[in-house]
Amino acid sequence: MSLLAAGPALAQAKTTKPTTPASDDGVVSEIVVTGTRIQTTGFTAPTPTSVIGEAQIQNNAQANIFATIVQLPSLQGSSGSTTNTFSTSSGQQGLSSFSLRGLGTIRTLTLLDGQRVVGAYYTGVTDVSLFPQLLVKRVDVVNGGASASYGSDAVGGVVNFITDTRFTGFKGNVQAGVTTYGDNEQGLVQLAAGRNFLNDRLHVVASGEYAKEQGVGGGDFGLDLAGDRDWFIQTSMINRNVTNDGSPQYVMRAYAQPYNYTKYGLITNGPLQGIAFDQSGNPFQFQYGSNGVPAKNAAGNVNGCYPGFCIGGDLSGNVDTGRTLQSAIERRVAYGRIGYDFAENNEIYAAVNLGQVKTHNQPVNGENRPGLTLQCSNPFVPASVQAACATAGITSFQFGTSNAVLPNTIVHTDRRQERLVVGAKGRFDFLGSPWAYDAYYERGVNRTKVDVDNIILNPRFNQAIQATVINGAIVCADPVARANGCQPLNIIGGKPPSAAALAYVQPEAGPFQRLRMTQDVASANFSGTPLDLWAGPLSVAFGAEYRREYYTVRADAYGAGVAEKSPNTGAYPADPVLSTLGNNWYAGNYKNGGGKYDVKEAFLELDLPLFDNDKAGRANINGAARVTDYSTSGTIWTWKVGGTWSTPIDGLRLRGVTSRDVRAPNLSELFAAPVTTTLPNFLDPTRNVTVVAIQSVVGNPNLTPEVARNTELGVVLANPSWLPGFSASFDYYKIKMRDVVSSLGAAQIVDYCYRNILPQTCGTYNLNNQNGPNYINVQSFNLASIKTSGFDIEASYRWQQPLGLDGSLTFRALATHIKEYLTDTGLPGTIPNDTAGVNTGSTPHWKWLAIQSYENERLTVTLQERWFSNGNYGNQYVVCAPGTCPVSTPNRPTIDQNFMPGAFYVDVGGSYNIREGVVGYVKVDNLFDRDPAKSPSYANPALYDIIGRTYRAGVRFKF
Repeated sequence: MSLLAAGPALAQAKTTKPTTPASDDGVVSEIVVTGTRIQTTGFTAPTPTSVIGEAQIQNNAQANIFATIVQLPSLQGSSGSTTNTFSTSSGQQGLSSFSLRGLGTIRTLTLLDGQRVVGAYYTGVTDVSLFPQLLVKRVDVVNGGASASYGSDAVGGVVNFITDTRFTGFKGNVQAGVTTYGDNEQGLVQLAAGRNFLNDRLHVVASGEYAKEQGVGGGDFGLDLAGDRDWFIQTSMINRNVTNDGSPQYVMRAYAQPYNYTKYGLITNGPLQGIAFDQSGNPFQFQYGSNGVPAKNAAGNVNGCYPGFCIGGDLSGNVDTGRTLQSAIERRVAYGRIGYDFAENNEIYAAVNLGQVKTHNQPVNGENRPGLTLQCSNPFVPASVQAACATAGITSFQFGTSNAVLPNTIVHTDRRQERLVVGAKGRFDFLGSPWAYDAYYERGVNRTKVDVDNIILNPRFNQAIQATVINGAIVCADPVARANGCQPLNIIGGKPPSAAALAYVQPEAGPFQRLRMTQDVASANFSGTPLDLWAGPLSVAFGAEYRREYYTVRADAYGAGVAEKSPNTGAYPADPVLSTLGNNWYAGNYKNGGGKYDVKEAFLELDLPLFDNDKAGRANINGAARVTDYSTSGTIWTWKVGGTWSTPIDGLRLRGVTSRDVRAPNLSELFAAPVTTTLPNFLDPTRNVTVVAIQSVVGNPNLTPEVARNTELGVVLANPSWLPGFSASFDYYKIKMRDVVSSLGAAQIVDYCYRNILPQTCGTYNLNNQNGPNYINVQSFNLASIKTSGFDIEASYRWQQPLGLDGSLTFRALATHIKEYLTDTGLPGTIPNDTAGVNTGSTPHWKWLAIQSYENERLTVTLQERWFSNGNYGNQYVVCAPGTCPVSTPNRPTIDQNFMPGAFYVDVGGSYNIREGVVGYVKVDNLFDRDPAKSPSYANPALYDIIGRTYRAGVRFKF
């Protein structure tokens, strides 16, 4: 079998036409199509939907079902265990969340059995790792707006996981894996059981799973990646800061080296510039590369090098190789469901989903600190350098270090989800017409703990490195810091610091964040056929929903500050060295906050048959409308209008739909915990004076929903009589979004108010405050817009008994072409930026998936290819050679090269039926161990495989 449903089953899935198969217990059940609320047999929805079946999930043999689904070409920019690994402060490490059409995880709605799931972070995105994956029967991926059916967030589409609520028997899966580099060892154990009681009226299902992936940790300083991977060459996009000399402003260079710090320290300005230190603290002359010669001036320039970078030379201070390539992830999931048929085709049920996902990552090697100032008299400065200071007549010098002397930072994330659903669903007759209903209440709680180990408190570090000698002992130079526990720290060389010094600058209780998300949902939906019309029944669906979202977050006092402390943060440490405003950590300065909103909504959907006869075929019009009232922004309408036409031509059907979709601002955007920074010498344009201002990055409760217009037109050829087993489709899409939430900087907020360009910014600051400090509240506004268009292509063919062999051979291909992806910030002086084909992002022009699979009663062999097209670093760049370049501008900057290759990956797998109910399988991903392309952003895991060849093997059983 292939990744997606094949042959006749595929044709049905792609056209979203439901059937009425028999379940394992013989009860006839109806497939619910995710792209619509209409549940009537024979209904054909206009929105293209792909269905991934249970067998295809098994054959892809991933440790996390997320990795199977995300291979679909229409999914672009999803977040997984290889993304967010370079971050200390995001809190989103290890999240498995989907993004359709490149619109971001916040604009794709992920459901479990058609029901909402509590967010795993206060952006509202769900974590698929917490789902009961062994019980998933299929996954519906709706490639189009579905807000009229499901409400907010369904702008890019919907991903709906359907579980087997009537499973009977016992089944399991045991799997192990490892990369060709001997890392990222994987283990997976899944078990599920189900049984019926009380004459098959009581149904009990339970499952549990444990999965662990060791991850791919950081390598050493320099160019040495983890596991002897050799593709990293420190590619950088260097800004020459010259725009009008006929040469490119930006140049791409490999083996780039910052010249303002090294692994164990470097003097970066003045007459001693260029003196570096080895691990023992001995001075030596640093090799700059590019034949660079230190200017030995106060600015610290290096002649012969680019601004900030030299090429080649001593690369040992490079910190990027310490980045985690894939977060370690450990999953524990338990699920139970009990249902009781109180009448024929009517059930009440309760389901509990408990999950825990723990991850950790190393964002970077060391904690590089350029721009430090050391006194020549510092006792840690070697005597030869002190003598050179005296000869040069200086008393201090600038210094930069990667801080290899300190332990590397590790971020630990622990997410725990508790989810309870109670509900009733079934069918009944009303006034002679068949109806279906589905009502449920969901309570979800997600608790996230983020803890950061081995990270410095900047103010203490700044004091600890300034040492002096008193009574023959080396101590901190500042008496106030000394009186409050300061311990001297030697950052010249690599001699391990004392335990006392390490505890002072990197206290064991590092930054932490404690987040609690809650979600309450009450929903009731009905679907039926009240009237028989000239071409068939009129189908109706209607319903209402109430939803409440709430979050609180608490952080440590070092990061949050005194003003933000709460009973959960503890007393602020009495240390005058530290800022009472918080932001004391090198990174991970989490804040306290909270917020809530509630939503009331109702919808109506109609399907009107137009005609149904042999000459004209069959056609219908489908329409829906939803009214939603947000407690934060008021009432808004969404709608869709579409239709399908099954033409008289054998197997040919046309479809189209247009819709108005919305994404309401999430809790983070509305009520973000404030992050405070002091801005010295900030210009007040009204009085033309500089002031000291407090910048607070805050949420904006006045945000309104983003509004999108989705349009899709398609043609489907499904299982024609002249070629049984063949199906193909082509769907054009166009999405326009306005009022997109985007942020402004402090200077922009003040400037746009002063010039009366954006009057809504005027109430967010006061630079002449008579009643307190001057402040600027930096927040998001509904300013930007997005426009994207392209098309999807799918085709498959199942060949029964190929070349006389038993079994079947299946060919399958899916492709997405992104014609344009235009983002307009809405800010004065800017132009829309097209990121289609930008391979540093997630929206290449072409992305496709192809599968060839042979299957018989005992053996399955699958070959899979994944490919995306060549691209560039940015469509805004003008490529030119030295001496030919026009003037470089912010909107059209010049660059010397602008090409980033695509990639082609091959996966192979197979399974063998060892005995009845027992299947052994193997899988190899990235068979040829294709390396990622060089990138100015270190690596791009959103598109490229940065892990390498991976082997997996396991056994599945079912009794």
